[in-house]
Amino acid sequence: MYVYTWYQWLLFFFIYCFIGWIIESTYVSLRSFHFVNRGFLRLPLLPLYGSGAIIMLWLSLPVKGNLLLVFLFGMAGASLLEYITGYVMERLFKMKYWDYSNNPFNLNGYICLGTSIAWGLLTILLTEVIHRPVEWLILRLSATVCIALVIVTGILFTADAIHSTREALDLGRILESMTKLKAELEEVQVQMALLKAETAQKVSELRTGTIQKAATLKDETLVKISSLKAETASALKESALVERLQSLTEAKEKLTNRLTFYRKGILRRNPTASSRLFGEALRELKEYSKKYRKS
Repeated sequence: MYVYTWYQWLLFFFIYCFIGWIIESTYVSLRSFHFVNRGFLRLPLLPLYGSGAIIMLWLSLPVKGNLLLVFLFGMAGASLLEYITGYVMERLFKMKYWDYSNNPFNLNGYICLGTSIAWGLLTILLTEVIHRPVEWLILRLSATVCIALVIVTGILFTADAIHSTREALDLGRILESMTKLKAELEEVQVQMALLKAETAQKVSELRTGTIQKAATLKDETLVKISSLKAETASALKESALVERLQSLTEAKEKLTNRLTFYRKGILRRNPTASSRLFGEALRELKEYSKKYRKS
């Protein structure tokens, strides 16, 4: 068993990508109360499941017939794959496309005990039940048909993967830029608040000191001139801060406008995605994406 040609292995990969998409989309759609085209790609394919299935088949081959070892090998292999995939994707795209941080016995949010056990059980289900009819179907297809299916599906898969990767990388850059802009906006707002408080205090002090001088000189004009100078200097500083605030706000709007249809789709397809460094910006983009979908 499991002695296949290269094109048969690729067909198995695509088939299990599709089965994985069905499982994930059904689960997430039921939880979200609306249909969710789950996954990183736009095609109904989840590469993690396809890769996981191939690894499960390979690892279970030496211990086939021993369900306990099949379970343990499948659980270990699929969990390792899920951890590495999650780690690499977060480093590349600035966000976790799945996050088990709230699940008990998780490891950095990439894997958890519950899903690892599920992978082990799925390995038994795959090797003992699912793979047999899939194998029967693929082995009855001619080499020409198999290769044609692999070429067509492979071209679509590769094109989608390249485009989705580019969009996800740009989405990560948007998250990073929005986080920096937000920090700058908050800094300008703090500076404006401090300036107003400082100006009010200076004007008050100037008026008090000038009133005392004016009482001696009997010249009330001195009070008005001193206060006006302080207020003018403050107004100039405040005007510069307002311009900076407006510039930053416009830059943030431009970033939001870069959230194209496909980038919104990435967010909608991954409602549980999170980001350790850019969490607030991600939540803001998710809300924007929801408004876009409803409008």
